[in-house]
Amino acid sequence: MMTTADIFVLEVKLHGEPIGTLTHLGGERSIFAFSDAYIDNPDRPTLGLQFKDHYGELITDFHPIKLKLMPFFSNLLPEGHLRRYLADSAGIHDRREFFLIRALGRDLPGAVTVEPSDRKAWPTTAGLDDQCETETETSHENALRFSLAGVQLKFSAVADTAGGLTIPVSGVGGRWIVKLPSQQYRGVPENEFSMMSLARMVGIDVPAIDLVDVRSIGNLPPGIESVGDQAFIIERFDRREDGSPVHTEDFAQVYGVYPEDKYKKARLRNVASVIATESGHPDVAEFIRRLTFNTLIGNGDMHLKNWSLIYPDQRRARLSPAYDFVSTIPYIANDQSALRFSRTRRFDEFSEDELAHLAAKAALPRKLVMDTARETVSLFMERWASEKTHLPMASEVVESIDRHLGTLPIVTLLS
Repeated sequence: MMTTADIFVLEVKLHGEPIGTLTHLGGERSIFAFSDAYIDNPDRPTLGLQFKDHYGELITDFHPIKLKLMPFFSNLLPEGHLRRYLADSAGIHDRREFFLIRALGRDLPGAVTVEPSDRKAWPTTAGLDDQCETETETSHENALRFSLAGVQLKFSAVADTAGGLTIPVSGVGGRWIVKLPSQQYRGVPENEFSMMSLARMVGIDVPAIDLVDVRSIGNLPPGIESVGDQAFIIERFDRREDGSPVHTEDFAQVYGVYPEDKYKKARLRNVASVIATESGHPDVAEFIRRLTFNTLIGNGDMHLKNWSLIYPDQRRARLSPAYDFVSTIPYIANDQSALRFSRTRRFDEFSEDELAHLAAKAALPRKLVMDTARETVSLFMERWASEKTHLPMASEVVESIDRHLGTLPIVTLLS
């Protein structure tokens, strides 16, 4: 029988204001609930589209979930190797998401924070992994230093007075994402910097970016600097200059799917439809611009977590600035789009007919879609020809994209 000793409560805040609770019910089950004050507030800030029904009304009835948190909160946590690293640093089994978000909850993506509502004793990791340490505030601080969602080693950093970057000891308030070299694929930071630079040249909304020497980054864990020489850095668009948060959500959160299903459950035409419904034509054009651009560079990793919404006014969704543009075709032979465009995932079937089908199914203005795609192809081909020998990507990346462009009907049509 469950007792009050089994119940642990986390307070969920949005823009620093309490909006609900995550409660651990015992038996590794947890449940989310909105506060009455949030439910009754007609001007409440938006937490996420997942919490709206078909009529735009707030959904308030949720069920307990075992081990995992509900998808909205699960997607705030890191994935893969970084998750395991952080969980180990915090002395928590990486499957125990309730306790992991307790450790990392002060520096999550967007404007959500999560913190304990009381100071009573919390359970250890016994029962799932007897080798893990007991949770302590010190271990939580170690984990919080590197608390951003993502499968790569992505750390939150602040610019120091000498012009370098430093990983904050507390992990709170960093305005830059530092993405370290991959142990599996060569030259990923240079690849991403080059692709994001090209994206800005064709009119895509790209945050401030740079390449930095890994040795110039302070406070990295021991041994990390040996992975490679250069790191890619990008300014966080979910933080203002004064450090205050701007709320965001990715499309895995929008669709209520877990990170492991980020390559499933939706097509890009579904993403486009949400953007059209929640925002307007400028963001639809930006979506098509990014969709076309990532097809041109052969980016097979634009899954649901690599498309996000942002809430500048706390209520209305806009398409967020761009991120995670990498040409994957030099590393993965015959790579395809992470999600179907409308009917197909094949890059060599991204044609005007496929775009027209996407526009019709997503109820987008056909002329806007087609004109934006053609303009993006034209601008890209012009910039690619002039910049590909000057950007810091490897020759294999250039050669792969050159071959790839010859296979795309939307390119050959305009040639």
